[in-house]
Amino acid sequence: MSYVYKFMTSPVGQLKLVARGEKLAAVLWENDRPDRVRLGALREDARHAALCQAEQQLAEYFAGKRVRFDLDLDFAGTEFQKRVWQALLTIPYGQTRSYREIAAQIGNADAVRAVGAANGRNPISIIAPCHRVIGSSGSLTGFAGGLQAKALLLSLEGAPLRMAA
Repeated sequence: MSYVYKFMTSPVGQLKLVARGEKLAAVLWENDRPDRVRLGALREDARHAALCQAEQQLAEYFAGKRVRFDLDLDFAGTEFQKRVWQALLTIPYGQTRSYREIAAQIGNADAVRAVGAANGRNPISIIAPCHRVIGSSGSLTGFAGGLQAKALLLSLEGAPLRMAA
């Protein structure tokens, strides 16, 4: 099954929305590393129903009118990565979790670094809220969209912010 995409303008830059079949497979950043999320062949389809629905819900999120997404998601990754990405979906709007808390949640408290690596490969940014994962000290740490975008998203949600030194 091939992938289709469309672009969306947002407060955090241009986003590339990608679907496979009728499910959202990725939300990629304007300056995303090409190898961060591996996808198959892509073709543009600005009218694809799943992409239009994702764009609408993201626009509502950025306007402060949506706190929860209702989209069918297609996560492609290892079983460990999928467990991490599913855990991201449980972090409530406006709250944060540490990498250590996510590791404990998925039943592998010693896998903090592996959780960080899986978080960094999250293909469905914003919707699977990897921006809500912070360092144990409460500081903002690496983010595929950049720390400014992470801070903007957390600020939009009213989450407490503390930048790394």
